[in-house]
Amino acid sequence: MYRILLLILVTINSFFVLAQNKKVSYVTVSGTVYDISARIPIEAVAVLSTSGNGTLTDSLGKYSFTVKTSDSIWFSMLGKTTVKFPVDTIANVEQFNIMIHLKVTELPEVRVRNKNYKQDSIENRREYAKVFNYKKPSLVLSDNRNYSPGSVSVGFDLQEIINMFRFKRNRSLAALQKRLLQQEREKYIDSRFTKSFVRKLTKLESPELEKFMYSHRPDYEIMTRLNDIEFGYLIQKAFEAYQLDKKNKQ
Repeated sequence: MYRILLLILVTINSFFVLAQNKKVSYVTVSGTVYDISARIPIEAVAVLSTSGNGTLTDSLGKYSFTVKTSDSIWFSMLGKTTVKFPVDTIANVEQFNIMIHLKVTELPEVRVRNKNYKQDSIENRREYAKVFNYKKPSLVLSDNRNYSPGSVSVGFDLQEIINMFRFKRNRSLAALQKRLLQQEREKYIDSRFTKSFVRKLTKLESPELEKFMYSHRPDYEIMTRLNDIEFGYLIQKAFEAYQLDKKNKQ
């Protein structure tokens, strides 16, 4: 056990020596993503780099993340990507704004049928596979068949050891993964909790329909356990409670 710990320390020390010998410079790139008019900001555009870092634009279309100066970055939305922009050629990294041309037919919409949601989810997970599959780096054994007992590497995966010390990258990927998963859950709720479905069960019309749906939006965990009949019954019971509460307030 002592021998293994000693060899791990030697491996980690070797990594730091290599890191010091190979100086890597970083820079933070920030900006805003607009539509083609350059007036309307676009939310949830993925901004990715060749080294693996990434982020999403916020509700104001803004983004900011740290990348290597040797990286290239690109923007991706609805399965379409821009060209790659070498970071060292960007004149102003503090305001690297771009415009994306979106046709009306390409804008995100609420899908009524589950199969459409599933297709969107599959495409989204394929597009952001590196983010969805991200796991916190840990010390694991290498699957290198050429490993020989007693060597300095001790059969541990050197790339995983390197990733353990890429703190900014790990935080960025973890945050992006969390946000993408949350968006996927919200889209799942939207795909089943639709105005047409709720209107059919409650006979409500706007604006009270929207008010009811806002106050009684179901949880993702509950929805995944219910089929359409069970979910419809849940909405009806929620509507009964909604009417009773409304009557008591009068």
